[in-house]
Amino acid sequence: MSLAYGGVIAFISLAIVATLNSVERLPLLLPMLAGFALVCPWLAVGLYAISRAISSGQTISVGMVASAVGRNGDQIGLMGIFLMLIHIVWVRIATLLFVLFFARVPIGFAGLVDLLLRTQEGFIFLLLGTAIGGVLATITFIVSVISIPMLIDSDVGVFSAIATSCSAVSANRVPMALWASIIAGTTFLSFATGFVALIVVMPLLGYASWHAYRDLVSLPDSVLPVLANHI
Repeated sequence: MSLAYGGVIAFISLAIVATLNSVERLPLLLPMLAGFALVCPWLAVGLYAISRAISSGQTISVGMVASAVGRNGDQIGLMGIFLMLIHIVWVRIATLLFVLFFARVPIGFAGLVDLLLRTQEGFIFLLLGTAIGGVLATITFIVSVISIPMLIDSDVGVFSAIATSCSAVSANRVPMALWASIIAGTTFLSFATGFVALIVVMPLLGYASWHAYRDLVSLPDSVLPVLANHI
């Protein structure tokens, strides 16, 4: 099931690229790829549900995953909307930057690469876009790295989960920065393989994120999230 989950994510990614190419909107490819990191935590909700079932000794099935997600579905949905709004803001910013920097729209993928890597405007555009995208990605990581698996694991509200995520990152800045770098690096490598590596990388990141959450946060009987004692 894990590889199938990753395969679906890889297929959707390829379909988006093919669609952008068919409608001659390849300049949107870069912000869409960068924006993947903004919505990726929410895309892993099924993997968190699988991890929770395994830790509880439950039998893994599609129905079990759906029921685990649906148990706190409204709060998970709110978190998804929040991450999607950040993604939309990023795409709009990137589109505006492209219009400001370039007077023409490149033809084909080769034309896009040539425009970005072989012109001074392209170099500055990449630097500025990376800086802005990095800020948004950092915000997304801080608010979602713990909150989304917590929403799967308990009936807490989205604001309580976000607050706990921010506290966990603040209390563990160095290891969390390393974890964010690993996520960014493996995601980039997945793109470099034409999304094929996502079939394996996506489940690995999802399961690792779940274990990071369980190590950092404990849920007492009151179901009020608290940071684990070893933080």
